[in-house]
Amino acid sequence: MNSTHQIFRPLIPAACVSFRRLSTSKLLPSPRPKALKHRHLSLQTTQNSKWAVRLSLLDQSPPKSKPKVDVDRLVDFLYEDLVHLFDDQGIDRTAYDERVKFRDPITKHDTITGYLLNISFLKIVFTPKFQLHWVKQTGPYEITTRWTMVMKFIPLPWKPELVFTGTSVMGINPETGKFCSHVDFWDSIKTNDYFSVEGLLDVFKQLRFYKTPDLETPKYEILKRTANYEVRKYSPFIVVEGSVDKLSGSAGFNDVTGYIFGKNSKMEKIPMTTPVFTEASDAEFSKVSIKICLPLEKDISS
Repeated sequence: MNSTHQIFRPLIPAACVSFRRLSTSKLLPSPRPKALKHRHLSLQTTQNSKWAVRLSLLDQSPPKSKPKVDVDRLVDFLYEDLVHLFDDQGIDRTAYDERVKFRDPITKHDTITGYLLNISFLKIVFTPKFQLHWVKQTGPYEITTRWTMVMKFIPLPWKPELVFTGTSVMGINPETGKFCSHVDFWDSIKTNDYFSVEGLLDVFKQLRFYKTPDLETPKYEILKRTANYEVRKYSPFIVVEGSVDKLSGSAGFNDVTGYIFGKNSKMEKIPMTTPVFTEASDAEFSKVSIKICLPLEKDISS
């Protein structure tokens, strides 16, 4: 029995390639890639874990933090250092940046060297005395001081005494922890910006010739000097007091002057002093007291 075997071969279709000339006038521009709407590309590996890849051109390193400035330590430092402003020791220049802004109404310097030269000049021309009243923090990088400065002008024959009171606002450089600015404000003027004509006139006004009585006066400190008045702190002293019904007349004044001219228990004369105080008990001056200071060494038993 003859068996018939049929062999089937798969037909391989012929590859058909066609060439067509394209007109350049019909070429369309390639579509622009769509901009990413998100700055994060999420790749999901499993249902419970995701990985995020940040696409950013910015530096993601954390910013450098500024060094912390111990302002309390600087306050304590100024209490100790500023008392040497005009003595032989002088202030510590290492506490200041080399480029430090110093301003007062009539002077300006931009380096610590210039500031120290100005201090040396004042020591030569004047005999300055500096008194520090208080120091306190007034801002994150700011300290304010209150002071009194008394200067006797040596070149003039009558040697006038100039008095300035005010505040200094000192700025702190947060990078170095040192002082980078020092701005003075005088109590005696309103315009403190450099250059202040009002400040210059205040200096000249104190240089004028005047003579005070050569009499003993109680010791005091000037806490504040304005254009119209002074705030003083007196050391304890003793007065002789007399009262009158009205400010007019000399009855009360004669009573107290009589005491110092010999009308006392010891019948002794007491040297004249200044000042003479007049104090009213009400706005109508219906009752007035007159006070004369006694010398500091006077025995009050008389």
